Amino acid sequence: MKVAKSDWQGVVLVCGKCSRKVDGGFGPKGRTPLVKLLRKLAGKGRKARAGVVESRCLKLCPRNAVTVVDARRPGEWLVIAPGEPIDELAARVGLG
Repeated sequence: MKVAKSDWQGVVLVCGKCSRKVDGGFGPKGRTPLVKLLRKLAGKGRKARAGVVESRCLKLCPRNAVTVVDARRPGEWLVIAPGEPIDELAARVGLG
């Protein structure tokens, strides 16, 4: 068995089904998916501060919002609506 090392300090899960329902909805023009913005803030690959992973449906299904789970705090799921400041979310999940 081989072991691959990374610099990740945590993992952020983003619901893929919620992201599709919102149809982008984030960023300056409101067209960028939340996963893409968070990955850009986190960094590249294994050298990123944290891993941003798009998961399957997390079964929360909020209307016009995306469910986000910070693996460091699995008891607190975040519901992020389009237009909310991404900087606050990034700071809360340890990306910035």
